[in-house]
Amino acid sequence: MILIKDVLNTLMEPVSRLEHTVDGLESGDPESEVSGMITTFMATQDVIEQAIRAGANLIIAHEGTFYSHQDKKGLEREDSVYQEKQKLIEQSGIAIYRFHDYLHRYEPDGIMTGLIKELEWELLVTENQPTASILTIPTMTVNDIAEHVKQRLGISYVRVIGERSMPCSRIGLLAGYRGGGVTSIPLFEEQNVDMVLYGEGPEWETPEYVRDAVHQGRKKALMVLGHAQSEEPGMKHVANTLQAHFPSIPVQFISGKHGFHII
Repeated sequence: MILIKDVLNTLMEPVSRLEHTVDGLESGDPESEVSGMITTFMATQDVIEQAIRAGANLIIAHEGTFYSHQDKKGLEREDSVYQEKQKLIEQSGIAIYRFHDYLHRYEPDGIMTGLIKELEWELLVTENQPTASILTIPTMTVNDIAEHVKQRLGISYVRVIGERSMPCSRIGLLAGYRGGGVTSIPLFEEQNVDMVLYGEGPEWETPEYVRDAVHQGRKKALMVLGHAQSEEPGMKHVANTLQAHFPSIPVQFISGKHGFHII
């Protein structure tokens, strides 16, 4: 019999216990037996409903359930969206585990491992840094990289700054909310990357740096995937890992509906 706490201990095992973390069981009983597991970027209402229909009683989500990075409870006020979602969680008895900090502290970073694997770039990594991976790829244009990324990740668009015909061979890759200037901009000079490719970041930092670089005639480019789009592959990787650890329990990755409509 596999209990929820057994799964959580397996997930945390590769990292020394963290004193301060956003990770934790947001709902459910750690002593309950696991009937099925779902991994996902975020336990949206749609994902929760799919998990219930699948007979799973444990959701392992990378981001918090209630729209904030730090808090565990979410919108503790008279909010109808919060209340309806909370009611569904309580009535179903489903367990939701936030798996964020531990996964990012895997060596190499578990989210980055999944992203690189999904892009089929595992053999092209030259260095794994705490917040970024440096890759040397066969020379491709910005446009060709965009098409490759969209096809491999199953996304309909990326956002780009830079000349689309520019050849690139050295890439700085960052998942999630690591696109800020402090983490991204130094990669251009210190690692001599042609392109930074990240999930999300403040739009007045790295994008404006690259815009100025291009204006100065420098061959630099930026590609923005979206936060969820860059981290979902990591949670897909977690599902595969859990299935190997617990072969008798059904494990499924569910992709959320995170993309914006382009109009």
